[in-house]
Amino acid sequence: MIAAYNEEKRITQVIHSLKEQDYHNIIVVNDGSKDKTGSVAEQTGAVVLHHVINRGQGAALKTGMDFVLKNNAEIIVTFDADGQHQANEISLLTTPIQDGEVEASLGSRFLDKKSNVSWHREILLKGGAFVIWLFYGIRLTDSHNGFRALKKDALQKLELKADRMEHASEILEQIAAKQIKYKEIPVTITYTNYSLEKGQSSLAAFGILWNMIKNKVLR
Repeated sequence: MIAAYNEEKRITQVIHSLKEQDYHNIIVVNDGSKDKTGSVAEQTGAVVLHHVINRGQGAALKTGMDFVLKNNAEIIVTFDADGQHQANEISLLTTPIQDGEVEASLGSRFLDKKSNVSWHREILLKGGAFVIWLFYGIRLTDSHNGFRALKKDALQKLELKADRMEHASEILEQIAAKQIKYKEIPVTITYTNYSLEKGQSSLAAFGILWNMIKNKVLR
């Protein structure tokens, strides 16, 4: 499942990369894009769901999750629209679920050295992982990694409310609260000039981390 906002330039390439790995149940949530993301994605044969306005990645994923549950999907994989994720690594995430080992596989860019992560982004992400452990007791090496796989049973337990990027912390909080069995899996995140321009800045990541701390303290 792909949440997409103004990804006309890359969405076709991303969908084709999935099809090359023999994945064909592809859901794209066009989150109120101002360009031709929706129509371009439809031309690939993907199922495209539309938000009339831009609501945020969290809301887009919630729309997609509701759709796949209604259509009896057994495993859902969340995949970025900007080309950062590698389609040939999806099986690394789904295999532990298919084998009954876990209910959720969480991608980590820090379990190996293949991802080209800048030092300041690494500090923020690892700092976020520490805060998540401190608040929720879930031990991770990475935080806010959008490359993940969830079993249907786990997905049904999640109660997600955050519309924007805070959804990533909310998913981890719910995994801890609902005692969903999870495992981190090494994945490769490839940053390009395009993905860095389109994606979440380090400053925005710090803002999410700060909001998570503030909300927890004030709750």
